[in-house]
Amino acid sequence: MKKVRKTLIVLLAVVFLGSIGVLIRQLLQYREGAQTYSEAEELVGLPDFSEETAPPASSSETGTTYVDPYADALAAMDFSALREVNGDVLGWILIPGTKISYPLVQGTDNQYYLSHTWKKWNSVVGAIFLECNNSGDFSDFNTLVYGHRMNDGSMFAGLKNYKQKSYFKSHPAVYITDDSGTRKYDIFAAYEVSTQGDTYRIGQHSDSAKQIYIDYCLSQSLYDTGVVPTVNDRIVTLSTCTGNGHATRWVVQARLLGSAKETPADALAQTDSAAAPETPAEVLPEPDTSASASAASGSAENPVDAGVPAAENAQTPAGQTSGAVAVPSETNETP
Repeated sequence: MKKVRKTLIVLLAVVFLGSIGVLIRQLLQYREGAQTYSEAEELVGLPDFSEETAPPASSSETGTTYVDPYADALAAMDFSALREVNGDVLGWILIPGTKISYPLVQGTDNQYYLSHTWKKWNSVVGAIFLECNNSGDFSDFNTLVYGHRMNDGSMFAGLKNYKQKSYFKSHPAVYITDDSGTRKYDIFAAYEVSTQGDTYRIGQHSDSAKQIYIDYCLSQSLYDTGVVPTVNDRIVTLSTCTGNGHATRWVVQARLLGSAKETPADALAQTDSAAAPETPAEVLPEPDTSASASAASGSAENPVDAGVPAAENAQTPAGQTSGAVAVPSETNETP
């Protein structure tokens, strides 16, 4: 009995020490990630918006001209210093009044930036990145942007706050800045969606396909924001995980007023029938630090997935022929 007891004590000690090691490593990577993104803010010359108030929703109505302090200040940012470090940098994403303020990158696949920062350093925090099949200039009708839902509240973790309409009212807009200037996107929908949902469709070209997509997204939203996109707008879909498994994702969608390009009729036959793009393998959720004992008993440390869909090909609503993001396979690889 004494021998069995000693063996159990040794095993428990190993589990405990292993759990402490996992926790320390995780905290160090969080700190390193925070420093990396603070450095990005300095290099790009991110303005100080601490005194600014939330911007109003965009309107197509004429009247008193509103000078947006966010758009005006963000447009002055210079991305050349960031690109000297990483040529994959496209621009910057900001949601005023939140922690979401990061460089935007785009890789040749959707795997790399799940486990690498904007500096291409291996890290559980990853990066905020565009769907590799989207145009890097945000000219597509629907552009997908992925980010981890980190336990420390960084990256796209703040998107979960949009479950409350009151939070939306205080943070109604997303700003995306690149070499062509700053674009303000007004949030119109927030909801949890199946990975088989049509939210992850890209490549809509005909007005009918766009309208079907808009109607679908509005019908999924938890509440009415008062913002209704049109087929002439562009949409950005911010995607992260829910923290409740791999079957669903949490998305926040916003529209850029009246900027979608017309597609020539002779091009529609080719583009609307395009094959579905491939998307990345999903990574497992970041271990819960409150259950550290189980983390050290043999499970690998992984970050929360970045909202990249991980389900079968979505079914196309009647009349919609755009491509769906293909199903990624799950991976147990540790970043």
